[in-house]
Amino acid sequence: MSVSPLPIGNTLRWFSLIASLYLLLLAVAMISTGFKLASGEQAMALFEFASHPVTGLMVGLIATALIQSSSTTTSIIVGLVAGGLPLQIAIPMIMGANIGTTLTNTLVSLGHLRCQHEFRRAFAGATVHDFFNLLAVCIFLPLEIMFGLLEKLSGWIVAPFAAMGSSGGIGFDFIKPMTKPVTEFISSQLQFENPIINGTIVIGLGIFILFFAVLFMGQQLKTLMVGRAETILKTALGRGPGHGIAAGTAVTVLVQSSSTTTSLIVPLIGNNIITLKEAYPFTLGANIGTCITALLAAMAVSGDHAILGLQIALVHLCFNVLGVLVLYGIPLFRNWPINCAEWLAEKAQQNKLTVVAYIATVFFIIPAALITITN
Repeated sequence: MSVSPLPIGNTLRWFSLIASLYLLLLAVAMISTGFKLASGEQAMALFEFASHPVTGLMVGLIATALIQSSSTTTSIIVGLVAGGLPLQIAIPMIMGANIGTTLTNTLVSLGHLRCQHEFRRAFAGATVHDFFNLLAVCIFLPLEIMFGLLEKLSGWIVAPFAAMGSSGGIGFDFIKPMTKPVTEFISSQLQFENPIINGTIVIGLGIFILFFAVLFMGQQLKTLMVGRAETILKTALGRGPGHGIAAGTAVTVLVQSSSTTTSLIVPLIGNNIITLKEAYPFTLGANIGTCITALLAAMAVSGDHAILGLQIALVHLCFNVLGVLVLYGIPLFRNWPINCAEWLAEKAQQNKLTVVAYIATVFFIIPAALITITN
């Protein structure tokens, strides 16, 4: 006779989830406070190396590839912008984070190496996400550099929120009393003469807490929601691209990780349960769903630049939504990521060193080279 699990287990998980959400908000507030502590020109010295848009893009890419969480990277960027980091530097970083997060599902596809045909399908299913984000950056980064497209669009969306707040705030004053006592206490304990040292310590501590909060929150959500996520996935499969995009968005919001969402789909493609064309819209939805973490993080910031923290979170959302509208909505572009992924998968099937060369080149060698060249 089986014994049903005690409800207290799920209750504790929900409390843990709430605690990790608080840590997320606290960490973003600390990053913002640390950047303000470093103050003015000294603070900007921390990011002078990323002043070129291409460098900012590569910094976001490498950071996300190393920590394997675009949610963490974008939340850090929200805190930095709220502390004074210019949007012109932050927007390319957000784009880079979108590319860096695709490394996880590429690595997941390596689990199918034993069977050549299975590996070819899985690798194509993983890298279609890579190529979609790479193509989106190729389209929107030049538009951003020339016309400020995403900055203007997000500014238009955020304008009503700016009118709601005071002193540049965004009206989430109920968050500030929960985080301000902790950030003030930590700041008061730092007595270094150089403010940039104090600010850097607070930023580093905030990033550490943020990384832990996102990781722990993701684990709790996976435990609580993975069954529902699988139900949404099964319901949406084969019901058209609209259902696929909506399902990918919903599942990613539930589990708080686009890497988890796209990694769920890779084995299904590898085992020929679904086709790459059926899975592709689901991957696009994951790109949109992952924006929720940065939007949550934006609630934690306050002060003169708080509205910009919300704006950079909306830049992430606008970038991913516009990418879907252009690269999937326009028939001319729709199959480009699929064709590129299938071509690379065929090369990888013929020679496994192609996989090593691809990962090293796209995620590390080219970014490092471009950072060096642009500086």
